[in-house]
Formats: sequence, structure tokens, C-alpha cells
Amino acid sequence: MLNISENISHYSKSLRKYQNVQNLENRPHYKILNRIITTVSILAVVALFLPWTQNISSTGAVTTLKPNQRPQSIQSVISGRIERWYVQEGDFVKKGDTILFISEIKEDYLDPNLVTNTQNQVTAKKQALTSYTNKVNTVSVQIQAIENEKKLKLEQANNKIKQSLLKIKSDSMDLEAIKTQVKIANTQFNRSVQLNKEGLKPVTDVEEKRLKLQEVDAKIITQENKYLTSKNEYINSKVEINRIGAEYSEKVSKAQSDQFTALSNQFDTEAQVNKLENQYANYSIRNGLYYIKAAQNGYINRALQAGIGETIKEGTPIVTIMPSEYDVAVETFVNPVDLPLIKKGEKIRVWFDGWPTIVFSGWPEMSYGTFGGEIVAIENFISENGKFRVLIAPDPTQDKWPKQLSIGSGAQTIALLNTVPVWFEIWRILNGFPPDYYKTKSKLSKNNKEKK
Repeated sequence: MLNISENISHYSKSLRKYQNVQNLENRPHYKILNRIITTVSILAVVALFLPWTQNISSTGAVTTLKPNQRPQSIQSVISGRIERWYVQEGDFVKKGDTILFISEIKEDYLDPNLVTNTQNQVTAKKQALTSYTNKVNTVSVQIQAIENEKKLKLEQANNKIKQSLLKIKSDSMDLEAIKTQVKIANTQFNRSVQLNKEGLKPVTDVEEKRLKLQEVDAKIITQENKYLTSKNEYINSKVEINRIGAEYSEKVSKAQSDQFTALSNQFDTEAQVNKLENQYANYSIRNGLYYIKAAQNGYINRALQAGIGETIKEGTPIVTIMPSEYDVAVETFVNPVDLPLIKKGEKIRVWFDGWPTIVFSGWPEMSYGTFGGEIVAIENFISENGKFRVLIAPDPTQDKWPKQLSIGSGAQTIALLNTVPVWFEIWRILNGFPPDYYKTKSKLSKNNKEKK
């Protein structure tokens, strides 16, 4: 009311002349109420300037730090039929302990002596391989013997050629000697004829010289025949060398052909041996897969398959096991708007369901029952719930987390940011701004200087 009307002012003044109105103004509880209102208002104004720690709150669950420490399912590598259980739910098993035994259901592996028969096949093929190897070695020795014999035959033929050349030379010299004898005999015959005409030599001497000339002429024909025979022997020796080379080349080619055939059989047998050894190893390993064993120490949580005689396929989960040794961590989720504020290595406060806790999000130093954590991983892809997954490990500089924590139990986290006045936090929430997201130019320039 602006109290402009004079009538109203006059009316209010007229009320004060009454004793009851004066008594109402002088009552003490109204003064106390006014003081309380005044005090509360002053405290509220003062509280607006109190420090408030900005934070990002989220919920999550207890998990393990390493993937191999998380609950896992044990699967069957091969298909089979359940024959016997060795454990029950809640049992503790060590690495390598038998959990389940299954029997074979595929017709290719039903033979109980499959491994032994395969081993016998491998042994037989190895013996065949040894035989082919020995044959290859024998043929190699045979080829070497043929080569040695060829070498000796060629040496013999070369010697024969040399003998033929020497004989040709000898016959040639004999032929020249006989030709000389012919000239001498002819000269003597002519001289005898001349002397006979002059009466100096008798006719018998002339006849004797004629007979000797005829003998020498006969010898030259014989010697020429021997000379030509020697030449033919030389030519035949050369032909013999060619024949020896062709004959022994054929023998070597035939032996090499046998050797290559043996080598081909050897290589084929080696391939069959490798294939059979591979099958033998596969069958031996498959026999070991009938016993499904624990991959690590842990507790049997739940049997996913039940009964005796039930058939399972390869890759079918059979039981779930919880490792007995694990490093505890907390898996939480943050909103996309808060993701830029979360960094790896940042400190986090954590409290767990079932653990006595008193939490003041704006005044963490006044909280009770919270534990220190440190961000070790931030998922770069959004999860199905529309948030980003963050993994938190215990802070080694803070108190240890409770040993009574169970994997999967609930947890809540607070990421502590900057400390601001209460009025600023109220203003930020009313305007829908994220905490500590906008930075002043002075801070940015300071950070840049520190980086330089």
C-alpha cells in the first residue's frame, strides 16, 4: 500500500488511541519473533558466501580392476554328453580341478581305440618313409657306381685312342720305310738291267733284283692295308667313346628317374606322416577336453547346465566361476555433460551400500564413511544407458577399502571439483550450467604459461 489516502492514515492513527492496540504492540513474543526473523535472514545472507565444493555425483557398482578377475563362464570346447559332475554350487576350486566329464557324441570320434590306431598308422607310414629314404640312398649309390664305371670306360677308350694313334704313327713310318725300300729296289733293278746290257752283270742277278722289287711292292700294299686298318681302329675308338657316353647317360637317366620316383614317394609319405601326426595330436588333445577344468582359482557360482545325459554343443556355457583373488574397483557412469570434467588420475570419494555413511556433498571434509578412489579408465564410447562408463580404483594414499565388499554391490561416487561460494552454486544450478566448465582468460593464460 502506498498509504496515499488521508482517510486511511487518519484511521490508523485513530486506532492507536485504544489501549488494546497499544497492548498488542508491547507484547514480548512479537519482539522475539522479529529478532528470530532478523537473525535467520542475516545467517542466510552469510551462508550464501560460505565455501561450497562443486562435485559430480553418480551411482555404480563394485567390480574388479582387471578383466581376468571378473566373474566368467566356463565353456565346453567340444560337443558332448554330460556324464558326471565333480562340483556343486558354492564349492571352491583350484586351477586345473575337474568340474565336469563329458562323453563323445560325434561319429567320427566314437572309436575308443582311435588314438592307438592313429598312432599305428603314423608308425607304419614312418616305416614306409624310411624305406623310400633307403631306396633314394641306394639309387644315389647306384648312380655313383655308374658314374665311376663310365669314367673308367672312358679312360679305357681314351687309352685305346692313344694306342690307335701310336699304331697309326708306327704303320705310317713302316709304310714310308717300305716306300724307301721300293725306291731302293727299283734303283737296284734298273742298275742291274743296265749293267746286264753292258755285259757287266749276269741275267740271274737281274732276275734276283726283279724278284726283290716285286717282294717290296707286295710289302707296300700290305703295309698300306695295315695303315688304313690302324686309322679305322682310331675312328672306331672315337665312336666307342660316344657309345660309352650314350650308354652310361641312359643308365644314369634311368637311375635318376627311379631316384626321382622314390623322392616323390618319400615326399608324399612325409606329407601323409605329418597329416597323421596332426590327426594324432588333435585326437590326443580332444581326449583331454572331455574333462572340463577350472581355468583359475575361484568359487562355483551357478551351474548353467544340469542333469546327466544332457547333450551340449561346443561353446556352450556350463558354469560361472568367481575368481578368489581380485583387485576391487568401482564401475560408475557419468552424464555426457560432465564427461569433459572427468580426467584419468582424478581423485574420487566413494561410499558403499550397507556401509555406515554420512555424506555432505558440498563439504566433503565433514563427511564420514567415504573412501578415497582414483580414476583409472574412462570409456570413450557411450553406454546403453546414455552415459559414459568410468572405472575407479582404490587410492593408495587413502584408507583401504573394506574387505567385506562383494562384487556387484552398489556404490556411489562424488568427483570433487573447485570450491565456490554457495550463492554461485545456487546461481549455476538455476541457470543449468555445468560445474567448473567455464574458465576465465586469466586462468587460460596462466595454464598456457605453465605449459610453455
